[in-house]
Amino acid sequence: MGTAQYDVISKGDGWAISHDGAVGIAYSTKEAAFEAAMSAASLAIRDGHEVIVCAPGREAGNGTALGAKDQSGNRLSG
Repeated sequence: MGTAQYDVISKGDGWAISHDGAVGIAYSTKEAAFEAAMSAASLAIRDGHEVIVCAPGREAGNGTALGAKDQSGNRLSG
């Protein structure tokens, strides 16, 4: 079996998962994208793949730990 790599990336005002060169749907927070990547990674492990999941730190995207903004567009701390 091969390696399945999932990268959480900034996409516009949100986040997405890049896998095998394809970028998926947008998520409103980095945390939501990470959870979706972990779900996909879990299925890949069941299929016998080696799995790599990468998520950027606070400095990526909009500069917050969770990668989210409140309804007025202000960064959420956390």
